[in-house]
Amino acid sequence: MKVAVVYWSGTGNTEAMANAVAEGVKQENAEVELFSAGEFNSAKAADFDAFAFGCPAMGAEELEDSEFLPMWEDVSGKLLGKRVALFGSYGWGDGEWMRSWKESAPCAISETYICQELPGEEEEAQCRALGARLAG
Repeated sequence: MKVAVVYWSGTGNTEAMANAVAEGVKQENAEVELFSAGEFNSAKAADFDAFAFGCPAMGAEELEDSEFLPMWEDVSGKLLGKRVALFGSYGWGDGEWMRSWKESAPCAISETYICQELPGEEEEAQCRALGARLAG
């Protein structure tokens, strides 16, 4: 099993979540590669069996639109039949961006996880568990 963990982070919160998701994948003895949104594209998607995409809530609870959203639009159509999880952090609102993101995805999403602000020990454990389930 080879898993790509792809994220965009403005403050480091979603990056911390991405690192914890990658740790969870490693705990399952699966191969994992960590990418920023700007480093990943649809050509690379064929090399992976599963994916975890992370983006925080931006503006009016939406995906970051200069780097992450263009990458997601390029890649998401190539994920049909693959295991896909979504994660991200937020500082306000109620997680509506994650519900909208999941519902509008052209591929099946196995699960989502959000946390408010910087993940603490409990949230990092949840991210590691998400990575383990994705790789398992």
